[in-house]
Parts: sequence; C-alpha cells; structure tokens
Amino acid sequence: MISCKHVTKTYRGTTALNRLSCNIHENTITGLIGRNAAGKTTLLKILTGMIKESSGEVEVFSKHPFNNLFVSANSILVDDQMSFANSISLYELLQQAGRFYKNWDMDLALRLFDYFSFQPNAIHEGLSKGRKSTFNMIIGLASRCPLTIFDEPTTGMDAVVRNDFYRALLKDYIAHPRTIIISSHHLDEMEHLLEHVLVIKKGKELLHIPMEDLKEYAIGLEGKTAVLKEWLGDQPVLTKRTASDYAYIAVKNDFDTEQLEQVKQQGVKVSPVSANDVCMYLTKGQKGGIDDVFRQR
Repeated sequence: MISCKHVTKTYRGTTALNRLSCNIHENTITGLIGRNAAGKTTLLKILTGMIKESSGEVEVFSKHPFNNLFVSANSILVDDQMSFANSISLYELLQQAGRFYKNWDMDLALRLFDYFSFQPNAIHEGLSKGRKSTFNMIIGLASRCPLTIFDEPTTGMDAVVRNDFYRALLKDYIAHPRTIIISSHHLDEMEHLLEHVLVIKKGKELLHIPMEDLKEYAIGLEGKTAVLKEWLGDQPVLTKRTASDYAYIAVKNDFDTEQLEQVKQQGVKVSPVSANDVCMYLTKGQKGGIDDVFRQR
C-alpha cells in the first residue's frame, strides 16, 4: 500500500524528514508514534499528496501521491486542521462528502451523527474543539477510504468520546478492512487496535515492528546498582533511575530465560515494560529529565 525510500523533506533549511524509509501493508492498522516535531504530520501529508517530498521515493497505491487524483479520491487525512465551508450545515457536509468518496456510508454517518447528538443545522466553525474532532472522525470513518489516516484524531475529546471513537473504528475496520494509520500520543489507549507500530524520531524511522513484539521489546531490572552494572556491561540502556546504591533500568529484552533466572538469583527484580513506556523511552530527548532544569550547577 505504502512504500517510502529515503524520504527527506526540508522547510527553509529545517529538516522535517531525514531519509525515512518504511513499508505499510494493505488492510492493517498502524500506529505512528513520535514526539512533537518528529515529522509525523509531514509524513502523513506527503502520503496523501498534500505536499511533495524534497527527495527520496514515495508510492501510495503504486503511484506518486503528490497532485494525484486517484490517491486523493482513495485516501483521507483527518486532523484538527480540517476546515469546511460555513455556508453549509453539518448535515449538508455529510451529503457533500457522499458525492466525493465512492465508498461513503451515509447510514453509518447519520447513525454516528445522531449518537453524538449533533444538530443538523449547526456549522463546523461553531463547534468546540472536541466536537470538531468528533465530527471529523465521523467523516473519516464513513468515507471508508482504502487509505484512512487519523492525525491526533482525539484532540479535545473527553475520555468517554475517545473510547467510543476507538470502539467505532475497530468495529468498522473488522466489517470493512482498509489501511488505517493513526498518529497519536495516546498509545496506551489504542494499543489494542494496532497491528503495527512505526516510531519516528527527528524525522527518521526508529522502530517499525508488530504491536505484539513491541509489548515484549524491553524489560525492567531493579536491584543494586553494582550488580546491574556488572551484569549489563555495555548493554544500551533505555532509561535509568537511581537512588543511593539502588537502581531501576529498562533495557531491550535480548536475554534468554536462563540469563534472566541468573540475574534474579542475584536479587534483581525483573518486570515487563509497557509498549507506551518503550515508545516514551525511545523518543525522549537527549537533555536529561525535567529535574535537570532545576538542578543547581
């Protein structure tokens, strides 16, 4: 469905994407994870043909997406920047969407519209931020585009509406499979939806693995600092917290059962690391934690 090879995008000397390469298969749900300014939105706009890459190769539906009518008609990018004409009502917007998207399901759109208690004569500009996101979500789901992309779709939504959105997305995906990409900071809320996770940092692909593998990617080790240091050696550390001679360290889980049993016998506690924490550790900055800001020099 999607192929990116060494894709770079620069804006006035600033590099948003830096030779990013990835492949996303048809009829899967992929989570796009990264901190603000990691390049997530830039990548999504390139995939839907809204902007053009500076260099590299991009194919969507085996076509170059920029200014491509086929890609435009078969993909949708839902984000909090979506704008609609104020000259027509919300109900009329649903009708107009049905004229453009060939797979549009008006019955689903109206049922969601009624469930979330929208007023037919209201206008998009008059909605609150959370209500705009909810209406945009209806457009994204009912369009049933072969490539459906949600960029931070739950902005402004309360917890109940977010949960309803994830349930609606999963139910409709099961009934009508398509390729879905969700860019979000709420990995812990949506990890049950995802089949794959693409983690990017500073415009580069950092990790692209199945969701189930991400859940097993790292382990936490808690024990005496000297024991952990001797046992780990030069093993790269994802995160480390220390207190006196005691430490908690998260590392990539490259150990077999026998090795873990050995370290347990030395008084080290071994625990799983959540997928959300793995992504947080992988994408954290290089300037230490917020406590370092207040530490006296």
